[in-house]
Amino acid sequence: MGTVRWLATAGLVALIGAAPSPSPSPTPEPPPAQPPPVLDRADVDRAVGRIDADVAAMMKRTGLPGVSVAVVYQDKVVHLKGYGVREVGKDARVDADTVFQLASVSKPIASTVVAGAVGVEGWQRPVAPELPGFRLKDPWVTSHVTVADLFSHRSGLPDHAGDLLEDIGYDQEYILSHLRYEPLAPFRASYAYTNFGLTAAAEAVAAEKGVPWTKLSEDVLYKPAGMNDTSSRFQDFASNADRAVGHVKEADGTWKASVRDPDAQAPAGGVSSSARDMATWLRLQLGNGTLDGKKIVDAEALDLTHHPESVASPPHAPAGRTGFYGLGWNVSYDDEGRLRLSHTGAFALGAHTNVTMLPGEQLGIVVLTNGAPVGVADAVALDFFDTAQDGRPSRDWVPLVDGIYQQQEDAARSETDYAKPPADATPAKAADAYTGTYTNDYFGRLTVAEEGGGLVLRLGPEPQTYRLTHYDGDTFSFPTRGENAVGLTGVTFSPDGKTVRVEYLDQEGLGTFTRS
Repeated sequence: MGTVRWLATAGLVALIGAAPSPSPSPTPEPPPAQPPPVLDRADVDRAVGRIDADVAAMMKRTGLPGVSVAVVYQDKVVHLKGYGVREVGKDARVDADTVFQLASVSKPIASTVVAGAVGVEGWQRPVAPELPGFRLKDPWVTSHVTVADLFSHRSGLPDHAGDLLEDIGYDQEYILSHLRYEPLAPFRASYAYTNFGLTAAAEAVAAEKGVPWTKLSEDVLYKPAGMNDTSSRFQDFASNADRAVGHVKEADGTWKASVRDPDAQAPAGGVSSSARDMATWLRLQLGNGTLDGKKIVDAEALDLTHHPESVASPPHAPAGRTGFYGLGWNVSYDDEGRLRLSHTGAFALGAHTNVTMLPGEQLGIVVLTNGAPVGVADAVALDFFDTAQDGRPSRDWVPLVDGIYQQQEDAARSETDYAKPPADATPAKAADAYTGTYTNDYFGRLTVAEEGGGLVLRLGPEPQTYRLTHYDGDTFSFPTRGENAVGLTGVTFSPDGKTVRVEYLDQEGLGTFTRS
């Protein structure tokens, strides 16, 4: 639902689509052996040599304020550079140490932390014993769902379960304790990308270790690896003087500063980091958990995160390619049989990031941007690997990638155009037919009040206020806000006044509120 659904594709797998499909068992077979490297230093140098011009051209084309790029090859940082500005209208430039919000690139970082914390066997531990408030709709699934199940999105939870609760202001504790109301698809036999499922797993690991997730991340990864500008706390990002402020694109094409606090889903989307720190993390990934001769993460445990666990996108043609999801990673195999690991991060409220690695080539790139998705982060990575492999980009990636994001956004909008009421619209009833308090086990309290000559709807723990506009009969609309905004959405009161249904909250049948 909404633009946050962009995250459901979560990586370069997005370019061939994503759909539910049966997934392998919780203990999949080891991946195929990797072929010998086919790239050499000249290939990598050629691709690196294009980065400056590519980034400049894409920034000019889209108006994107800032970008930072790091490339690692054979344990060396062969490119590390910032481009553009940290915030529109200000002079401060992006550099290699500027911190960006990573959005869902936080997930493979979280899987690195978990691998370091629990080793190989810990992935199969049930989550529920460590999180007393966490339950799913089926008690059997609750007692059996493991850290690996939730990191690979095969728990049965619906796509992006819990994100709307975050959007209207609920905290992590409330969200995790209310996932029990979400309907479940078959356990370990379906794939659906869920920020708060992965968050629950990470928090369970931290709880078992007796520390908050933010501290576990620091103790296991950030400090040992020397990633001093990396954090899982929004406040650390917000207080960093060298930070890239998020931006959203206005209707007139200009960019406006925006704020996105992702603390509720910190393991899934709350990391901030610099290109320099991310280069260090790439070296650790490509170095099998070792950095400058020091073992940070057990090699076998880290390798496990790179294995296919769920089928994220089945082939759409007989010769199509299957996309998998591992433990916090998109996992695929290219035409040469090489393992490709990737993840995209996207905040509708101001961030777009990409990490892509070919471990068999000892090659990886990370691209950080401080604007809502317009295709650039993915396109820079795609151009880079095309050029390394074939000497030049295979196509103009920006419009293709941006078009996919736009299609996802458009698909989330209501089929009803609430901006154009029918010419023969039935008048609304008197205001007191609608005013009052309504409740919902999942979304909590909703109130409708008369204010300023019209009706307002209030929703959330610290109520967010939306002005209602009459559409037809007992149906009104309001403009949605936040990460999951879908434009105008419908609000329909039942004829007897006992219930009200909020359309954009009802994708899983949970959007009807009952009058108290």
